[in-house]
Amino acid sequence: MKIEKLYNYLDTISPFQTQSSWDNSGLLLGCLDDEVKRVYLSLDIDEYLIEKAEPNSLFIVHHPLIFKGLKNISGKIYPQNLITKMIRKNIALIAMHTNFDLSHLNFYFVNNILGFKIREKEDFLIYCDVDFSFEDLINHIKKVLKLNYIRVVDAHHIKIKNLAVCTGSGGDLIPSVKADCFLSGDFKYHQALESYHNKLSLIDIGHYESENYFSEILAKDLQKFDLEVIISVSKNPFQYF
Repeated sequence: MKIEKLYNYLDTISPFQTQSSWDNSGLLLGCLDDEVKRVYLSLDIDEYLIEKAEPNSLFIVHHPLIFKGLKNISGKIYPQNLITKMIRKNIALIAMHTNFDLSHLNFYFVNNILGFKIREKEDFLIYCDVDFSFEDLINHIKKVLKLNYIRVVDAHHIKIKNLAVCTGSGGDLIPSVKADCFLSGDFKYHQALESYHNKLSLIDIGHYESENYFSEILAKDLQKFDLEVIISVSKNPFQYF
């Protein structure tokens, strides 16, 4: 199958034009008229996945391997080293990042993983009506995500009635959040301090942990194609001890 046919389908279910202005989703390596018989789905691309992949394949990932302009691809530093390996194996790359957050990932995470009913959506923010103590909400999230530890900011609400959710890194959205509690990842210290004094509780589940469902979501959409679709698990760069 030509990459163009697959790319056009992806653009239909999750339009690339909806990505944020700073994002770099789309076809990053390869040509639209290239033929592929095998597609790998992964949150990220890494050296191990490239080594295991068959030549003349396509990776569809969530996070773009290329964000900024590159002056060369001859170096041994990330991401140039991975790009060189992919070119040698004729491996193409499509990224579906903020466009997929808007079309699929945030909805799926809230509905299918957390088990909450969506009340409304504002760009990357999803709001849910809940009824938990802060401790019970934390325990629920730890249970469904199979996490032993979660970073939190407790703004001392008797009950959490309104919950805002954004997968990935949502710290920059804090000023626009209108809820008792905000669940996302990668919160910074000063964002936590601001939230505490503004009576907004935070639950930081980590970036990887909230977006690791990308592959299983997209795999369902690709079942209609006569392709071998392989879900690959990229490694979380963080470890916990």
